Amino acid sequence: MLDTHLNQFARFGVHLGLERIQRLLRDLGNPQHQVPLIHVAGTNGKGSVCAYLSSILTAAGYRTGRYTSPHLTHWCERICLDGHPISEARFEALLQRVEAAIVPDEPTPTQFEVVTAAAWLYFAESAVDVAVVEVGLGGRLDATNVCDRPLVSVITSISRDHWQRLGNTLGEIAGEKAGILKANCAAVVGPLPLEAQQVVQGRIEALNCPAVWVEPAIRVGGNRVQVQGFEYELSLGGAVQYVNSAIALAVIRQLHQQGWEISDEAIRRGMLTTRWAGRLQWILYENRRVLMDGAHNVAAAQALRDYVESLQTPVTWVMGMLATKDTEGILASLLRGGDRLILLPIPGHQFMPLEELSQQAMAACPDISLEFAEEVDEALTQAALDGDRLPVLCGSLYLIGHFLQSQGKQEPMKPLI
Repeated sequence: MLDTHLNQFARFGVHLGLERIQRLLRDLGNPQHQVPLIHVAGTNGKGSVCAYLSSILTAAGYRTGRYTSPHLTHWCERICLDGHPISEARFEALLQRVEAAIVPDEPTPTQFEVVTAAAWLYFAESAVDVAVVEVGLGGRLDATNVCDRPLVSVITSISRDHWQRLGNTLGEIAGEKAGILKANCAAVVGPLPLEAQQVVQGRIEALNCPAVWVEPAIRVGGNRVQVQGFEYELSLGGAVQYVNSAIALAVIRQLHQQGWEISDEAIRRGMLTTRWAGRLQWILYENRRVLMDGAHNVAAAQALRDYVESLQTPVTWVMGMLATKDTEGILASLLRGGDRLILLPIPGHQFMPLEELSQQAMAACPDISLEFAEEVDEALTQAALDGDRLPVLCGSLYLIGHFLQSQGKQEPMKPLI
């Protein structure tokens, strides 16, 4: 039933703009005005930052909502309260109310706008102390950008992704993401390329935002890292989490300055118990460790490549990619001579044709072993034929979500950081 409600809006596609969502929320009583907000934008890392923040705030005893996208296996993952997904029955009831508020003669909201409206309703009626909300696309014209006084606005990173809608240069993309910043409201910004940094800095100055520019945490041993003398242990793997966790910590420090009570113990417990599926996630498949990561843009692919190289093991890439992505750039970031690559389609989505993808792969790195498969299970079975190589499933969160849905629930494995 949930899919039935949502699929009727899928045909309206992606249309950035605030008029439809503002009108819809107005007719629902403006629930977003009842919800204290931490708003998180960025090319990569925003989901992990949202996961850290919601985990820490829950550990500190605050009733915490979290809204993220896309989901991996079920729509309910997008809307969480204290780390628990909304029930399907409650979600469906909220969607029915949102549908009832749509004015027939007005432009129809998009699927994302309908889900976003349902999230605001859920958080308001659940009387959350705070909601951690991830931008869907860009920032300035994103359906989540409907609050004038966020507690903290966050920009995690900026690189080239969704350029078809956000702009061809890093400066243009930065301008869209900086659109979430609000006058005199706190901002936390991760490390950015110089072109993007200059745009964001200009926006911060124009709006008089008290801003913190974050430096990555430093690894001190094992899974433990340190930021300005504060030490904590990470549950998520990869050097990218030195940045993401430091951003989350900077946001918590901003909340401290606003009077929020969040102990060091709650911060450490929240960091350690954070879970974020599909991003440098280890699973056990047929009694063998497999690494999964979306790696759906160039910056994420480079982070995955760096992580794999830190493991010092040969690799078999099991990969499918959407046709809308920078497939050539992703392949160039991931592939190295001697790698093995198995290409496969992404069920239910417009994926890059495998023949074209294979040509791009050979152009990026001629010295690879190239194969094809129809399904993930088939690809991982092929990968297992070379037991010395680490299988890495990557290229699309939709591909990973499809695989996880087929496998059922698994307990997360400890990362090899």
